[in-house]
Amino acid sequence: FSPGLLVVAGSFAAFRLLNRGLERLVPPPPSARRNRWKWRNIWTSLAHSALPDTHNLSPYRFYLHPEMSNDLVGTHPPGAHSLVAVSVGYFLEDFVDMLCNQKLHQSWELLFHHSVVIICFGIAVLLHQYVGFALVALLVEINSIFLHLRQILLMANLVHTTCYRLNSLINLGTYVVFRIATLAWMTRWLFLNRQNVPPATYAVGTVGMAIMTPMNIILFYRLLRSDFFK
Repeated sequence: FSPGLLVVAGSFAAFRLLNRGLERLVPPPPSARRNRWKWRNIWTSLAHSALPDTHNLSPYRFYLHPEMSNDLVGTHPPGAHSLVAVSVGYFLEDFVDMLCNQKLHQSWELLFHHSVVIICFGIAVLLHQYVGFALVALLVEINSIFLHLRQILLMANLVHTTCYRLNSLINLGTYVVFRIATLAWMTRWLFLNRQNVPPATYAVGTVGMAIMTPMNIILFYRLLRSDFFK
């Protein structure tokens, strides 16, 4: 039994409670009232992406612990294991929320994405290894802040505003840096260190990267076409 599982369970419960109470904290505008669960879902996702002293400070963690760049298997800073466990709890909550409230043909891509993340992060939580690798993966959440803000602005019918345009620019910039470039670096690290990673874990990591990379490139194309070429 791993104590990390308690953190996962606590995180799941906390994000579930947050999801239930968000409609009171952030009432949906008239344009979003027909899809109230989606409004709550996006704000819950934004809360996860913007957690203080977690994802948004991940680059600072690597600055404080440069040894992680060379050893993403056994080296990680204090609190990093709990951070990964909290994220597993969030992705489980989001998985359940979409499964209960959205049709499968509308959410299968995100459900598939969450399944891969839960498996990969779950290995790190259970084994207390590859936590540094998971921490690198969480750098994508920096971009997720602006990705979720974009959805909120769309639901609030604020597409034709300076705020939306500015967010679109920042969203694409951070997407390239913290999603595409980060996944490319992770793929390179996994390939260069394949001798130090057990075959089963290497296979899971390789399959995960093979799934995530094209998914993120396709989403980038959709964002570019929707916000700038439509």
